Amino acid sequence: MTTAPPQHLDEDALALERQVCFALSVAARNVVAVYRPFLEPMGLTHPQYLVMLALWQRGQLSVKDLSGLLQLDPGTLSPLVKRLEVAGLVRRDRDPRDERALAIGLTEQGRALRERAEQIPPGIVARLDMGTAELTALREALTRVIGASQRALERPAKAPTATGATA
Repeated sequence: MTTAPPQHLDEDALALERQVCFALSVAARNVVAVYRPFLEPMGLTHPQYLVMLALWQRGQLSVKDLSGLLQLDPGTLSPLVKRLEVAGLVRRDRDPRDERALAIGLTEQGRALRERAEQIPPGIVARLDMGTAELTALREALTRVIGASQRALERPAKAPTATGATA
């Protein structure tokens, strides 16, 4: 026997439009698509751009540090770095702090690409047609969501309770 859905969307805790996970998923896909026309002429995918941002900001990083910074497991990071190395943007060397580990550093070509990349943030702001204050507030809210979700992953899962909140 099936039951009819609630008559009011506001009463349906499983309504797609009420799900934080749905909004985050669609927003992430769409924002990455907005970046694509800026990144393709530079020969970068969005994940590769994130690697480059980390290296432009921090300089040479161990694979472990880069993995932690980008919150990517090394198995996901490794092919990104290999493609950037083939493109001549980064090099992999032994980490001077630990000869057993690899460190990723920028090549001259990779450092030079930063100048072109500096045009991306204002271009994205213009394409989104959102003010920088609104985007900053969004980034801060998402940073809180990231922290909350990381803390939640560190705790054992419990059976859900009926609270009316949606996620």
